[in-house]
Amino acid sequence: MNSSELRQMTRRFACAGLALLLLAWPALAAESETHAGPHSPIGMVFRWINFAVLAAGLLYLLRKAPAAFRRRAERIGASITESGAVKAEADRRLREAEEMLGRLNQEISEFRAAAMRDAATEHERIRAMAHEEAAKIRRAAEGEIGAAERAARIELKALAARLAVERAEADIRSQITPQAEEGLFRSFLGNLLESVN
Repeated sequence: MNSSELRQMTRRFACAGLALLLLAWPALAAESETHAGPHSPIGMVFRWINFAVLAAGLLYLLRKAPAAFRRRAERIGASITESGAVKAEADRRLREAEEMLGRLNQEISEFRAAAMRDAATEHERIRAMAHEEAAKIRRAAEGEIGAAERAARIELKALAARLAVERAEADIRSQITPQAEEGLFRSFLGNLLESVN
């Protein structure tokens, strides 16, 4: 029984009680004046009126109460059915969530394994790149060393030649006297004149 039905039923009982009180008021006033007892005719009338009001109220309740109880039972039954459906839906969602959690654990382990494979592949790639870079640096260093070695050899040969020339010049200067120089100059002029003729 919802609150609106309960209010409506309370109003009806209040109206019936007020009507009964208004109907009984003159009789109660007359009874108090005559001091008649409960077995007087007025007392008997009030007893029958009281019985009629009670019987009418009881009949009203017997007629209306089963329908109100039936509606209440139907609402309770509907609520129970709805609660069962909600519980079934919640159970289904719980099962789905548990399945997703199980799949999530599996996916996490698959991601972890894939990450480990990718890390190993990346490690090998970086190692190969490092070896390749080291080989390039080694080749470049060897090339630079070779160029520096060639430059040093050329410079060493030039230094040796310069030192040899200086040494030879010093040796020649120490061995040539002014008379030997004059003789050499004459023989050069003689050879020159002969080649001209």
